[in-house]
Amino acid sequence: MDKGNSLPGHQADSQLPPGPPERPEQPKGVAPEPDDHPGHDPYGTPPYGQPGPWAPAPPVQRPEPTPPAGTSVGTPPAGPPSGETVLPGPPPQPPRYDPWAARSPWAAPAPPGVPPADDTTDTPPRPGARRLVAGATLLALLAGVLGGVIGVYLERNGAFSDVHLSRTAGQDSAPEPGSIAGIANAVLPAVVTLHVSGTDSGATGTGFVLDDEGHILTNAHVVRPAGEGGAIQVMFAGGETARAEVVGQDAGYDLAVVKVSGVTGLTPVELGDSDTVRVGDPVVAIGAPFDLAGTVTSGIISATERPITAGGEEADGSDISYVNALQTDAPINPGNSGGPLVDLDGRVIGVNSAIRTGDSGGFDAGGSGSVGLGFAIPVNQAADVAEQLINTGRATHPVIGVTLDTGWTGDGARVGSSTGGTAVEPGSPADAAGIREGDVITAVDGAQVRSADELIVRIRSHRPGDELSLTVERDGEDVTLTVVLGEAAGDA
Repeated sequence: MDKGNSLPGHQADSQLPPGPPERPEQPKGVAPEPDDHPGHDPYGTPPYGQPGPWAPAPPVQRPEPTPPAGTSVGTPPAGPPSGETVLPGPPPQPPRYDPWAARSPWAAPAPPGVPPADDTTDTPPRPGARRLVAGATLLALLAGVLGGVIGVYLERNGAFSDVHLSRTAGQDSAPEPGSIAGIANAVLPAVVTLHVSGTDSGATGTGFVLDDEGHILTNAHVVRPAGEGGAIQVMFAGGETARAEVVGQDAGYDLAVVKVSGVTGLTPVELGDSDTVRVGDPVVAIGAPFDLAGTVTSGIISATERPITAGGEEADGSDISYVNALQTDAPINPGNSGGPLVDLDGRVIGVNSAIRTGDSGGFDAGGSGSVGLGFAIPVNQAADVAEQLINTGRATHPVIGVTLDTGWTGDGARVGSSTGGTAVEPGSPADAAGIREGDVITAVDGAQVRSADELIVRIRSHRPGDELSLTVERDGEDVTLTVVLGEAAGDA
């Protein structure tokens, strides 16, 4: 049955031979794609596309069958078989060349004029490209050298190793009263350093201002090197200096007063009461140990009424001092002599005078360093002596009028003379009290006495006119006697 699909002049049941499949109509201006079917080998390139660098491997090639013997292998006829009609189609296109497919061992050879896929011949770079590469290389080299130099410099100067510690900001405020800083702040302006020079020796010590007139209290052993014609230079806390003259001194108390003239704006200290000092009270010592002016040390009162003697360098014993001292563990060293020992209220309670030295085993007024045993003259006694020195140029000592036996080795102080002289002065306080030669004084006001020096210290800690109770051992019995202290002039 004719359905209108037959060509004119042919029977409806006449079928056209199969031809190449129809290609879709190409858009205008677009070149038609080449026909891959003419001469297509069914065992050639797979139908799913051209192989790429990651395409699946092509199927195994099958060789063409060998024709039977005697069969002529010739060129196939150019035209279609006889009796067949071929519809006109697009002209045949040469196969496209794929350089990736050409790398396959089964690929067809490259068309003429196309270089093989494995041709690695490089095109020589242009001169401009060479200069660009050389410039980039030089720039990279210079950057590396410069970076290395900078790195070495920073490393050697600690840029990579500096340690930065956190800090807490302090408070710049006035020290609290009663603190060590508060005491030092209040007392230091009144403390001075003395440099004494003499013909044969010199000394460095400390002193403190007593009044607005320029009177300064210090130790007698500090000013002693000045002697006749020596010089005393006073340096104040602010660094100002002035010459000073000796007003008076007493070696028995180890106290001296010097005076500066023409100096204004002086800051006197406040004197306290040494009779109220107790063991364990905190104290501060101020001075110039080893010429280090303005040094502040602190400690406590270790003991009170500690009888000591210091000095004794002179052959006649005129430099020996007898002190019923305050003992402290506040470090006191050579150069502290004459400086103030103050309480927590900043009031002077003593005058630093001597230290116990570890090498000599004795008390020294200016020897080696501190071993924690320092001694100060009680300020009550120092103030009495200072007033006498300022007013009269000399001080008086309380006495009882006896001679003591320095060869006595037992406990107490024995009344007697090793030279055969009078042991008890006629009309003296001791004579009036009934003391006899051979008596051994063992206590003063109930405080035990172990030696002659200790008896002198106990007596000198009082004032002339004071009444004392003495315990005397006589013929194996204890006798209590009452004596009123007399007065004797000290050294000028």
